[in-house]
Amino acid sequence: MVLYHYFDKKIRPFKNLSDLSEEEANQILLSIKDNKTNSMCAKRQESYISDRRRFEGILREEFLKKGGRIERNVPHYLVVGKCPWLQSWYEDCDYIEIDTADLDLRTVSFTYGDSHPTFSDKINDGKEYRKKLYTYEEILKIIDKYGLPQDWNPDGKHGPERYVEVHVWSDIQTGKRS
Repeated sequence: MVLYHYFDKKIRPFKNLSDLSEEEANQILLSIKDNKTNSMCAKRQESYISDRRRFEGILREEFLKKGGRIERNVPHYLVVGKCPWLQSWYEDCDYIEIDTADLDLRTVSFTYGDSHPTFSDKINDGKEYRKKLYTYEEILKIIDKYGLPQDWNPDGKHGPERYVEVHVWSDIQTGKRS
């Protein structure tokens, strides 16, 4: 399985807001809103950083319940397969490809869709993958059943699922640039 990590070329890959203090992360978000007004990141809600930390706590807790191995406090984020929509998130987008064969899968978890709407109390549509975190073997079954969201929902008209989110709970040493 090939995973993709999208990022702004000016910032470099695997720079994670959650590695910063809440104050520093909010300052960067404000800077993005002021200086990169056309990017998707500039449209994030004011509570984004605190929401993100809450959802990351849920991801961590759920992954530990499944016996996951956590080597970082917060995960690096990737997606399964190419997702053209994510390229619109950054003004000068690039991506890195990583094969799951190059990762310790004991440090990798997944949500079917972005983790924010997946675990949000605002979305209660009864879909089986809501409020769930998956291991590699588990997500393969869900993808086999539903396909990749970027294939059946590229414009977001059928719900919040736009990709399968990947959480890598270790530092990433590999990857092929686009």
